[in-house]
Amino acid sequence: MKAKTLSSSLLLLLAALIWGSTFVAQSVGMEHIGPLTFVCVRSFIGSAALIPVLAVMQKTSIRQGNTEGILPRTKRERGRAILGGTVCGVFLMFGMVLQQYGMLHLNMTGGNVGKAGFITTMYILLVPIFGLFFRQKVSPKLWVSVGLAIIALYLLSVSEGFSIAVGDISLILCAFAFAAQILAADYFVKETSGVLLSCIQFLFCALVTLIPAIFMESPEVTSILGAWQSILYAGIMSSGVAFTLQIVAQKDLHPTLASLLMSCESVFAVLSGFLILGQAPTSRELIGSVIMFIAVILAQLPPLKKKK
Repeated sequence: MKAKTLSSSLLLLLAALIWGSTFVAQSVGMEHIGPLTFVCVRSFIGSAALIPVLAVMQKTSIRQGNTEGILPRTKRERGRAILGGTVCGVFLMFGMVLQQYGMLHLNMTGGNVGKAGFITTMYILLVPIFGLFFRQKVSPKLWVSVGLAIIALYLLSVSEGFSIAVGDISLILCAFAFAAQILAADYFVKETSGVLLSCIQFLFCALVTLIPAIFMESPEVTSILGAWQSILYAGIMSSGVAFTLQIVAQKDLHPTLASLLMSCESVFAVLSGFLILGQAPTSRELIGSVIMFIAVILAQLPPLKKKK
């Protein structure tokens, strides 16, 4: 493995570690504030954290000879960036809110954050399936992955009485929302900077959840300050630092390798939950998590080339 590929792989693995450990921050934050308030404040911070990144990227681009930089200059370009950020923001907002409600239910029922991590990771399987609606080809092994994922979801979410908890349904739906957000971002990132797109979508999430958070949860400054560590970690580390690491690292990595490294987020969620919160998965959850991880890995492996 080349030195550059190795360093990029380590950076992306660090990003996955941050994303996985963010599940702990989300769980702890629910002890002080409601889901909507957490998403709102986290998104404001996440959007603000990306502004310095945009400034550095703009200066770097100009220094490298691109006089226009990475920021949109024309009215049409600005309009497309705002439209893209808004569309991506809609799906991101639903995904984040549903995930927070799922985390809240797990807290109430004594669930663990690792389970939430593996259910959420299902979005990696859903992205190529959604691609069918855009006439994208799907390999046969993906359907094997889907079958494994269904078995994993059964072990993770369906109880012995054949019922699914509300929190698990919320987490499954959040995976669908995140998959839609990835497809939307993949479409609009061709026309504008990925960092700018992310900055706008986080700002959209913050603005849209602000009013519902005020009227439905009546957050107080003291309660928000009580969760400041969790909010800052989720806002700065997960949205700002990890996203920047992803942008930098993916330039020198094959998409398959990048996807495999990012899927480690679920593993880091389990490890973080165990090491920080002392949450140990049950044997049923452990088997389901392993099967889900195998399904995700299988879906990302490149197809075998036929011999001539």
